[in-house]
Amino acid sequence: MSNTTTLTRELVFVPTPGMGHIVSTLQLAKLILTSNPLISVSIYVINLPMHASKVNAYVDSQSRDNPYPTRLTFVTLPPLLNPPDPSIPNHFAIIIDLLKPLIKQAVEDQVRAGLPKPAGFVLDMFCTEMLDIANDMNVPAYIFFTSGASLLNFIFHAHSLADGHHDIDLATEFSKPEYSMVVPGFKNPVTSSAIPAVLQEKNGNEWLLNFGRMFREMKGILVNTYVELESFGIQALMNGNHKNIPPIYPVGPILEQGDKSSGGGGGADDKEESIIEWLDAQPMSSVVFLCFGSLGSFDEEQVKEVANGLENLGHRFLWSLRKPPPPRGLVVSSDNEPFLEVLPEGFVDRTNGRGKIIGWAPQVKVLAHPAVGGFVSHCGWNSTLESLWFGVPMATWPIYVEQQLNAFELVKELELAVEIRMDYKTDMRTKKAAFLIKAEEIENGINSLMNMDEKIRARVKKMSDDGKKALEKGGSSYNYLERFIEDVLSDID
Repeated sequence: MSNTTTLTRELVFVPTPGMGHIVSTLQLAKLILTSNPLISVSIYVINLPMHASKVNAYVDSQSRDNPYPTRLTFVTLPPLLNPPDPSIPNHFAIIIDLLKPLIKQAVEDQVRAGLPKPAGFVLDMFCTEMLDIANDMNVPAYIFFTSGASLLNFIFHAHSLADGHHDIDLATEFSKPEYSMVVPGFKNPVTSSAIPAVLQEKNGNEWLLNFGRMFREMKGILVNTYVELESFGIQALMNGNHKNIPPIYPVGPILEQGDKSSGGGGGADDKEESIIEWLDAQPMSSVVFLCFGSLGSFDEEQVKEVANGLENLGHRFLWSLRKPPPPRGLVVSSDNEPFLEVLPEGFVDRTNGRGKIIGWAPQVKVLAHPAVGGFVSHCGWNSTLESLWFGVPMATWPIYVEQQLNAFELVKELELAVEIRMDYKTDMRTKKAAFLIKAEEIENGINSLMNMDEKIRARVKKMSDDGKKALEKGGSSYNYLERFIEDVLSDID
């Protein structure tokens, strides 16, 4: 490792302050630092009350265990004095706009303190408005797109539709049950049920389509995927299917191999030990793991349907049953405790021995455990990559944001998962789902998962192997990361 006197290039990372984004951003930064000893990285941490406790705990732990103490710096921004009401449309975009002067000042202060002028900004996909800072400083800006090639293709295509058809309300069109369209990067027509819910709402549609415009203004886009997984989608991004888009660098799968990414908070270590001990006592590949992400929760009626399905099945299960979040704008409290009070009476006793219900889940460690034979997932992109990394087959149950599109890709495009549902959607504001999934449908889906066709299981295993090889020296993602670094260094005056 070189000493500080040889450092000549500084990259500034600005992640969205959600755990999934923070974790993958840090892992990308570590890959870059490992790849080139002449680069340093500063990660600017946005301080929002609803995420602060988990994010700050994670950043503190990573700072203590920093493998690059002279080359990796965390800069936690001061909280906004008057943040916008979380209930108003596009409140996060307003927050980003308010944060611009704070980040610009912080970067300039770092330069005055002796760090080199940034060689580039690496902005989270939700922080594109920070491009203004990079332009003011005459520094190139790149996007770190924390989802896959499918969503990126869809955003570019939808933005082109909006530009070419100003007289059409795309949010209304996308919401029509019969709507279907051919999208570059997809083998099958994308139906209304697979279109992200945010694109079916006017305000959200305008917000997300704005990304298509902003992405086109960037110097390049790093995508958390790999060629072997999304070859069709990546080809569409690279071979001219979309006009005027910057270079694409598929550099994934970027995920954390440790146990801190879930951000469990106080008491998580003891609970983790209990979970792993329980898994240790189960036969290989016998447990179905149900986990729906940091925001994934269900109302009492849906919880009862899941419980009835699990009880009828007879499979061993580990269920991360989270309490619904408090109203938006409040500080998120510890969510280590499971939502036991809504379970059917006597359920815990009747399933004792073959089932375990938890709140917070050390997801990476659970998926890595040989006792886990299937994963009922919300299809968040980080969870998808983690499941594939460990070769654990998935059953799809999307909830928010782009997860329906991910589920569509996993089941229909890639044939890497089975379906519980692909079209389940929950409104992020009201927390209400469009419909109830009944116990019988859940039973059928989990049965299909745990008795998965060997051809699908073999494809999952191959994607696991391919993902690891992609990151090794000479692998596809390794080479694209090297190309990104070369491009950054070649832009320096």
